[in-house]
Order: sequence, then C-alpha cells, then structure tokens
Amino acid sequence: MKTPIPAESASALIDAKINELGDWRGKTLAKVRSIIHRADPEIVEEWKWRGTPVFSHAGIVCTGETYKNAVKLTFAKGAALPDPKGLFNSSLDGNVRRAIDIHEGDKIDETALKNLIHAAIALNLASKNKTKPSRTIASRFD
Repeated sequence: MKTPIPAESASALIDAKINELGDWRGKTLAKVRSIIHRADPEIVEEWKWRGTPVFSHAGIVCTGETYKNAVKLTFAKGAALPDPKGLFNSSLDGNVRRAIDIHEGDKIDETALKNLIHAAIALNLASKNKTKPSRTIASRFD
C-alpha cells in the first residue's frame, strides 16, 4: 500500500505546480483552488496519480488537471450533481464523472462553481453516512 502524501506536502506540490506552469493555466488553477477553499474551508488537498491535484471532503470532490489548452476540473461523482448553470462541458457521456474544461480567457462563474462544490460534498457526506443494510444468511438446513 502506498503511503499517502501529507496534506502540507500536497499543498506545497500544488503550489509548485502552479508556479511551474507560469502562464494562464497556473493562474486559472490558482483561482479555482481559491474558489474551492472559499466554498469549503475544510477541503483537503491531495496529490495523486503522479501529479494530479485532488480536492477532497469525505471523498474526492474534484481534481484540477492542467493540459496544453485547458484546466480541467473533474468531479468524481459529477453525473449525480445538479448543474443548473451548465458548467459541465466535458466527459458528459460518462456514467459517473463530469468535468469542466476552462480555456484561456474563459470567465468562471464562481457562484455556480461553489454550488457544485457544495453539492459534491453533500453527496460525499450522504454516501459516507449511509448505513449498509445488514444481510442475514438463512441456513437451508434449519
């Protein structure tokens, strides 16, 4: 089993990633990171899959990936989230995940993004708090 990276180290790695990018993608990742933290001050930053910033609260809320032409916020359970403002514009065919691709010059609807974050956290908490029904296995030989 891999040892998880401590939150302080993960945050430092995300800082380094933002600085390393040094262009609109770094600024955009920093901005969405700030929005995520304003939406939920208890969010935990993680560093997974060899270099992906992950934001979690009772499970993964979203990841913050950077590509040549986009910053992608992938919501782990996005297909189950309400998106009345239509922020999701990528990975729309999947059964579980949904993503927001942010391109250079795109404006970010902070209120709508915060609402998605709140919904993702609520879904994670609801999933964690579900009590699994106990199964009784009856013997055919009683």
